[in-house]
Amino acid sequence: MGILSGNPQDEPMHYGEVFGAWSAVTTGKAAIAAYQTLMNHAGDEDLRKLIQEAIALGKQEVADIENVLKQNGVGLPPTPPERPAADLEAIPPGARFMDNEIAGKMSADCAAGLVAASTMMGQCIREDIATLFGTIHTQKAAFGTKLLRLNKEKGWLVPPPLHLSNVKEE
Repeated sequence: MGILSGNPQDEPMHYGEVFGAWSAVTTGKAAIAAYQTLMNHAGDEDLRKLIQEAIALGKQEVADIENVLKQNGVGLPPTPPERPAADLEAIPPGARFMDNEIAGKMSADCAAGLVAASTMMGQCIREDIATLFGTIHTQKAAFGTKLLRLNKEKGWLVPPPLHLSNVKEE
C-alpha cells in the first residue's frame, strides 16, 4: 500500500484542504446570515421558499464541514447571530431589496459556490473530503436550477446580449 492509501479519516488534511474547508464554513455562515436578513425583504412567496431552502442547505453544509474540521483539530470560525424577523412593510421602499435583486444575488452566490466546491474537489487528496464537496456541488447545482427556473418564470432574468450574427434568417 502506498502513502495516504488507508482509511481517509486517518489521513491528515493538507493545508489547502484546511483552508478551503475553513473558508467554506466562513462564507457559508455569512450567507446564512445574509439570507436570514434578505428573508425580511422578500415579498414573493416562491422566492421566500427558496430563501428558506438556501438557509437549510447552508446550515447542513456548514455542519458537515465543521464536523470534518473538528475531527481534525481545526478551530472553527465564529458564527454570526441569528437574524430576527422583521415586518416587510416597515422597511422603507428605498432601503428595501427588490425580489429580483435578491434572486440575482442568490444566483451569483450559487454560481460562486459551485466553483468553490469544484476547486475543493480538485485539490483534495482525502477522498472523504472530496466526496463531501462533491455532494455539496451536486446540491448547489440542483438548487441553482430551481433559482434559474424561478428567475425565468418571474421575468427577473436579464440575459446578456444575444450573439445572432451567425444565425441564418429564413
